Amino acid sequence: MNERLVTTTVVDALGRNGALYVNDLYKSVHKLHSDMEKGAFEEILMLMELQGLLRVYKMPRGKRKAELTKG
Repeated sequence: MNERLVTTTVVDALGRNGALYVNDLYKSVHKLHSDMEKGAFEEILMLMELQGLLRVYKMPRGKRKAELTKG
């Protein structure tokens, strides 16, 4: 698995759809990168958030929503 490709896939998915629930985003990424595990995906999301590429918000009922930052 190439982390750069996963990052690009995440940015593309959020760019096309706007904000997505993290579970839906994972399903979208998992379609293209079938070897992606949930833990590795969460780590990549965290790194992207620290780099300022996206934000993850807590939603009701324990869900989280991810969106690209305005840049």
